[in-house]
Amino acid sequence: MSNKHLKNMVLSAMFLAIGLVLPLLTGQIQKVGNMLLPMHIPVLLCGLICGWQYGLVVGIITPIMRSLLFTMPVMYPVAIGMSFELATYGLVIGLLYSKSKWKCVFSLYRSMIIAMLAGRIVWGVAQVILLGIKGNAFTFELFITNGFVTAIPGIILQLVLIPTIMVALNRANLVPFSKDKQKGTINV
Repeated sequence: MSNKHLKNMVLSAMFLAIGLVLPLLTGQIQKVGNMLLPMHIPVLLCGLICGWQYGLVVGIITPIMRSLLFTMPVMYPVAIGMSFELATYGLVIGLLYSKSKWKCVFSLYRSMIIAMLAGRIVWGVAQVILLGIKGNAFTFELFITNGFVTAIPGIILQLVLIPTIMVALNRANLVPFSKDKQKGTINV
């Protein structure tokens, strides 16, 4: 096992732990959690820092494990749907950012916004399927309200906090922004 792989596994475990604990700041109040989206932040950071493979796995595991440990979010349909959404976040942001020619704030925002849109679309499809199994409808109005309108504070928080963290890590020489195209994950 290479040092890079071991380092990414340890960082992924840390992001998973943060994803389990960070929602405790919302006091287990589902409405506040739906607005601030605390589980999304560590998954997005994991995809950026460790790579898409790790972001994908942490995204799948975090909501399911959190549901099993803390009963929040509720397993069906919320945690299962979030699992698909967060897995998409980790996959898409990690893949797009690693393939960006420039590792800069612009590339970061582009990757983040595309990942956030893709994740919400996947979440919507998952909700249609999961709720359809029980014979419930998931309307376009519910998709827009729950996926975007209610989530505006969390979306803003992510768009401010994640680039701020990445810039701070760059200044500390932990996650370098560069002009050179890098393959795979960001060297931490």
